Amino acid sequence: MNLSLDNLEKLLTTRDPVLVEDLFAEACRVRDEVYGRKVFMRGLIEVTSHCKNNCLYCGLRRDMHCTRYRLTKEQILQCCRTGHELGFRTFVMQGGEDAWMTDERVCDIVRSVKREFPDCAVTLSLGERGRESFARLKDAGADRYLLRHETADAAHYARLHPSEMRFEHRMQCLRDLRELGFQTGCGFMVGSPGQTLETLKKDLQFIAEFRPEMVGIGPFIPASGTPFEHEPAGSVELTLRLLAIIRVMHPRVLLPATSALGTLHPQGRERAIRAGANVVMPNLSPQDTRSLYSIYNNKLATGSEAAESAADIRARMKAIGMEVPTERGDFIG
Repeated sequence: MNLSLDNLEKLLTTRDPVLVEDLFAEACRVRDEVYGRKVFMRGLIEVTSHCKNNCLYCGLRRDMHCTRYRLTKEQILQCCRTGHELGFRTFVMQGGEDAWMTDERVCDIVRSVKREFPDCAVTLSLGERGRESFARLKDAGADRYLLRHETADAAHYARLHPSEMRFEHRMQCLRDLRELGFQTGCGFMVGSPGQTLETLKKDLQFIAEFRPEMVGIGPFIPASGTPFEHEPAGSVELTLRLLAIIRVMHPRVLLPATSALGTLHPQGRERAIRAGANVVMPNLSPQDTRSLYSIYNNKLATGSEAAESAADIRARMKAIGMEVPTERGDFIG
């Protein structure tokens, strides 16, 4: 399939349903050629809702007046025990940029998880850190690190973030993670304020050049109390097209069907899989903290978004011709 810049614009803007279905079919074909008809499950553990940053779009931004929490190491390990019994072999520890999550504390958690569950992968998503910090986390046993680049356009980045956050530093973090040997994930929100067709092209160009092991994208959803609370949500349809384009341009990428898609559409997860995605990340966090990690309005953490519904997830994937194996689901290089 032709993915030149001119044709990318056509794929992103066309109203021709046949062209869109052809794109989705090609995305599934190249995914299946690499990974087969497999969807990999990751257990998401939201470890802290504290954050030092004041990103304009986030419901956990520093200036928000909300109930904050931090999970203890024992709580995290209990989440992993529950997940392991349910068949999860990757645990994703996600949180805000919290100074309490020191290198010593995070490394201790990672080592404890790897010691108790040596057959599992550990993915971290704890925001920007220094290169030495990333190196310590890697030495402790972390396998993967997710850090959305948010946008590959510096001016757009500045519109989404406070002045103390720098586009160049975000990109340097991603380069450091890659050089240190992490399976590295980037990503962006679709429909974030100020996003244009040109900024989306820059995102796709960045992904094509950086070749991350993972890419997480989902529609922008406003969060009450933020500067962007009255902005419109991003498009599910455009998100699906972008998923398919990323799959075609980078066939080996691990591509999640994100919770944001499920929030905006009841079949969001299934539609993403049909567009080339091959990862789902149901929530393993303690029941009493899931609603507190409110990064956007109406974020799902129950029903099929909950890790306890692993059997339901498998059934829903089977219904669209996919299987959910009990394995780590590593990137195939």
